[in-house]
Amino acid sequence: MSLTPEPSVPTASGARRSTRTPRLLRLCFAIFTFEIGLFLTVFPWVDIWSLNYFSGWIPALENVWDDPYFRGAITGLGLVNIYVACAEVFRLFRRSS
Repeated sequence: MSLTPEPSVPTASGARRSTRTPRLLRLCFAIFTFEIGLFLTVFPWVDIWSLNYFSGWIPALENVWDDPYFRGAITGLGLVNIYVACAEVFRLFRRSS
C-alpha cells in the first residue's frame, strides 16, 4: 500500500498527465498580451499609422483607415488585451499564495 495518491488520468506509458498550465507559460502569455495591447492602444494615434502597406493597397479604404472611430476601435481591442493580461497576472499570483 502506497502513501502517494494514484494518478487520476493514466496514460499509455503509465506517466501522469498534468492538466495545469505551467506558470512560466502563463506568465509569458500575460506579457505577450500586454505588449500587443500596449501596441494596439498607442500605435493608431501615432503619425506613422497612415504610412503603411494596407492604407495604399485599397484606396477606397484609406478614408476608413484614417477615421477616428476606426482608430478608437483598434484602441479598444488593445485595452481588452491589457485587461486580459492583468487578469491573467492576478489569477497567477492569487493561486500561488
